[in-house]
Amino acid sequence: MNKSSHTPHPYAVSASALPRATPSERHVDAGAISAWLDSIEAAGLELHAMMLWRKDAVVAEGWRWPYQPQSRRMTHSVTKSVTACAIGLLVNEGRLSLDDRITSFFPEAKATSGERTAKITVKHLLEMRTGHASEVSGSIWRGIRTSWTDEFFRIPVVNDPGTTYVYSSAASYMLSAIVTRVTGETLHAYLRPRLFLPLGIHGEHWDIGPDGINPGGNGLSLTTEDMLRLGILHLQNGRWNGRTLLPASWVTAATQPQGTPTYGYHWVVGDGYYAALGVFVQAVLVFPEQESVLVLQGAMENSAAILPHIRQYFPHALIAGGKASEDVALRNRLLSWKKPPPIAPCENFPSQKGETRWHMHDNPLDISGIVLDTTPEMIRFTLVDSTGAHSIQCGLTDWIHGISTMPGASLHHGYLLRDTPVVAGARWLSTDCLELVWHFPETAFRDTITLRFSGTRLTLDREVNINSGDRHWPTLHADLLSFQEKTAGTPA
Repeated sequence: MNKSSHTPHPYAVSASALPRATPSERHVDAGAISAWLDSIEAAGLELHAMMLWRKDAVVAEGWRWPYQPQSRRMTHSVTKSVTACAIGLLVNEGRLSLDDRITSFFPEAKATSGERTAKITVKHLLEMRTGHASEVSGSIWRGIRTSWTDEFFRIPVVNDPGTTYVYSSAASYMLSAIVTRVTGETLHAYLRPRLFLPLGIHGEHWDIGPDGINPGGNGLSLTTEDMLRLGILHLQNGRWNGRTLLPASWVTAATQPQGTPTYGYHWVVGDGYYAALGVFVQAVLVFPEQESVLVLQGAMENSAAILPHIRQYFPHALIAGGKASEDVALRNRLLSWKKPPPIAPCENFPSQKGETRWHMHDNPLDISGIVLDTTPEMIRFTLVDSTGAHSIQCGLTDWIHGISTMPGASLHHGYLLRDTPVVAGARWLSTDCLELVWHFPETAFRDTITLRFSGTRLTLDREVNINSGDRHWPTLHADLLSFQEKTAGTPA
């Protein structure tokens, strides 16, 4: 199949830095954007970052501390819309067809596949109409160390493929597995020279499953602007900097309903927009008629939490025009997001400094002990389990940036968060209660650890701001093993 030929999109941009403009210069109502942010905050919704593109420029952008424009972020199911690009490219190259049955790529599965499984096509995977009875979340498969491809073929197909819509990351994983079977390389390796590099996307990260296959439904981390570039590419019908990266016919098909009114080929279809959506509200919303793209990164229950606020203010805010004074007010508001919150300890916090070791009672988390190493500036918290010792330095006066290997996948949507950036602080809530806060700025997660001291006893509680499952560990109990006081000149 030959690539489609088009005239260049009138708002094509380069693969380098995206241009900027004020909202009023692009007829965007900055006052309405501010009112929209007011409504989100009043609803108690946690928005970490946003970027807004109108016609040919970024007109509004902001990142709440400790999130930064240059930091990549877990996109969760936004990944699915990127995976769809690879399928569109392979179809355009004539290397596969949407009507191909998945068992044609995995002949070893034919013998054990049921009659319905054998009917599943590439198109059924894209439409989430595989015939499966229920969703398979990536958080479930991340804990499986054996072949995820084998796991897919074990899922019962209870309905005829193509008849029912059931959203599932398992379908997206199989698309990635098919890309690898067809090309001989991972989905990431296939897309990097064809999509990421031409778009100016560098430093992206994509997880690898036990089969050596990128999870097609999740596992991709991008910056906020990288996500924006994906949206702009689709807004521009697959064109970027005068070059066709995706066939316009594919963009049209992927972003309109396919079999169900609200879903295309791994894109969510709404009223006047289409979107790449990830859990906890990682979102790329494209408004074609208004030539606009809105990118959001947050820690919210689900997309339904923010959609009423989107519908109330968009797309009206994109075409109403605005005043220069409102431009300045919005800009200052978004710049204020950068300021870190103060660490405010109680007035009479303990002055004793040193290393305290605690023996943990038997617990289902297999944690054997913790160590608290306290100085006037910070507390180093160390947790010991069967995998080793895991430490985070928490500032008592200023937040401390570090790298974490702290376990806690059950609180983090199944992610282990190994070698992950962390920004940590500590404060005494009272003379016998210590609070630690760990921000993981490449994710939606923020952990709060509360330690309560009673003589030689200690309790530990850990909770997270957002999760698909439990948000609390069971309360852990520990006994004091030793305390070594540190004085001036004692090595840290």
